[in-house]
Amino acid sequence: MKGRTKLWLMMLFGALGSIILFVMVSTLTGRIWSPGYDLKTLTTISQEALKAIEQQNAYSGPEIQPILENVLQPHPKIRLEWVAENGATLYDSAGETQTYDFRELADRVVDIPNNLWSAYDPITLAYSADHDGQSYYLLLSLSGEDMKSGQLYFFLRTNEALLAFILPLLLAMLLPYLLSLWYFSSTDRRIRKLNNALNQVGIRSDIIVLEDKLRDEIGQLTRHYNSMAMRIQSQSTQIKQFEDRRRLLLSNLSHDLRTPLTMILGYAETIRTGTFKDENELQSAAKIILQRSRYMDKLLGQLLDIARHEEHVLQPQLTPYSLSELMRKVAADYLLFLNGKNVMLEVDIPDTDIEIMMDAPLIERALRNLLDNAVRYGEDGRYLGVGLVEEEEEVIISVADRGKGIALEDRERIFERFYRADGGRKGEGLGIGLAIVKEIVESHDGSVRLKETVLMETVFQIRLPKMII
Repeated sequence: MKGRTKLWLMMLFGALGSIILFVMVSTLTGRIWSPGYDLKTLTTISQEALKAIEQQNAYSGPEIQPILENVLQPHPKIRLEWVAENGATLYDSAGETQTYDFRELADRVVDIPNNLWSAYDPITLAYSADHDGQSYYLLLSLSGEDMKSGQLYFFLRTNEALLAFILPLLLAMLLPYLLSLWYFSSTDRRIRKLNNALNQVGIRSDIIVLEDKLRDEIGQLTRHYNSMAMRIQSQSTQIKQFEDRRRLLLSNLSHDLRTPLTMILGYAETIRTGTFKDENELQSAAKIILQRSRYMDKLLGQLLDIARHEEHVLQPQLTPYSLSELMRKVAADYLLFLNGKNVMLEVDIPDTDIEIMMDAPLIERALRNLLDNAVRYGEDGRYLGVGLVEEEEEVIISVADRGKGIALEDRERIFERFYRADGGRKGEGLGIGLAIVKEIVESHDGSVRLKETVLMETVFQIRLPKMII
């Protein structure tokens, strides 16, 4: 069942239920908190007496006495008098006998029905009956204290008057329901818009931005939806970019593996068949096979890094370790590697030991990734700088080169996986080296960033806290 149908049914049953509840509760509370007689009850008692008199054709005093006494038996607080047209009392339940004149009768019924609401004035109601051309009067009287404390009467003589009374009453009763209908219809409309928008949310579909300025729960939910939809769209874009880079990676990898493999197979076949000219050509072929094999081993190692990165196996084991000693050892390795390449290596590491809490193999791996990246892309600058600075609460590792630099549009994305700033297949990387550096550094509660180039230098800085709690 739809919400709108439920709403109409609830309103219908609510209106009927409220009327029934009003009648039941008002009747019950009237009996409990407002005891006594009302005008309708007194009229019913009088009509009951007159009907009994007419049925038994008893109009004289002796004949009427048992009839009225029977009527008064359940109503001891009521007084009934049977009076002839000349004012003579034929029967009085109070036991009095007197003859009324017109003034005395008028004084008893004057200000009726206003006295019905008085708790102090006695109340007298008069009813007439005719028999054999003579008129008789039934006087019903009781104390004002025996009347109900609250009475409400409407006297309507025409249908127009009834309409004039019912129409405002219906409008007054329907107003809350009409306002509720308007409110729930508006709420239902907003919910349906939100539901339709949610049904169309998808990774590959355009998002629908809803506008809802109200500050209620639905407005808050709509704003949460807009925020969620924007995040989904952003993540969808990132996933698409990631998949594009992954496809490019596979394409590059297939090319980068096929080319050296072709060379290895060719030179291996030359060695197998013995078609080389001399020993120098043999050594040259063996050297090329070794270089290309090492290159392929390096690519496979990077693929293993990718697998480890996706499995989230990076869990640093922190122990006190001398960072300055580690960096001196790594710099010494690169000093031997760069020997003969006409690249100046500048090392600025304090002689004193700088000890911090770290996972030494992981930090060495991050440092070597930065150095490899600087050598690969900055070799044309003939400069490689390694530095370590100790501050009060952290240490700063820097790696600099003076190569071609990194374009402005690439700087915000160089730490993304599979992203290569050159956009082509130059170099031997898969675009994960800097991403691994960032992951290692952040696992040590540190940070890595690319500084603005000064004097044509590209500088990467790693900041690590001295103590990790």
